[in-house]
Amino acid sequence: MKNIIRFILLILLQVWVLDKVSFDGFIIPYVYVLFVLLLPLNINKSLLLLIAFGTGLTIDFFENTLGLHAAALVLLAFFRPGIIHLFFPRLEFVSGEEPGIIKLGLGGFLKYSFSLVFIFQLVIVFLETFSFRHFLTSLWYVVLGTLVTVVFIVVTDLIFLPSKNKIRKR
Repeated sequence: MKNIIRFILLILLQVWVLDKVSFDGFIIPYVYVLFVLLLPLNINKSLLLLIAFGTGLTIDFFENTLGLHAAALVLLAFFRPGIIHLFFPRLEFVSGEEPGIIKLGLGGFLKYSFSLVFIFQLVIVFLETFSFRHFLTSLWYVVLGTLVTVVFIVVTDLIFLPSKNKIRKR
């Protein structure tokens, strides 16, 4: 139930508010990716990819982007288990636990989210431009988009943390 509510709230926030926010005309904070980032760690990999596809397709429907977000979010979901094992090989995870700020700490969550959002932004920018002609400019937009999105994701996650867990460092 919590994930369904999170899905609805993040999609509405993205479509009604954040899609209207644009930095330099190209940089939009895609906070809805937080939904896939916070799915339980023990989720079946096929189900994770299907959920990512459905979430991306939902955004594509509202933004009229013909599968752009679905493709980028599926790639993010594909790399998610590997990134978790790469950065947190010794961390014990309980069944159903989310890889959020509470579990990973702020520094760990920043590494985790920055890596995956960078992959997401790379796909978004290069599929949108569909050219390597201005590679450095596109890469600059990828980096800026990643930074803006991660800041919005961290702020959103911190806002919805239970008050007893607000500041916990690892």
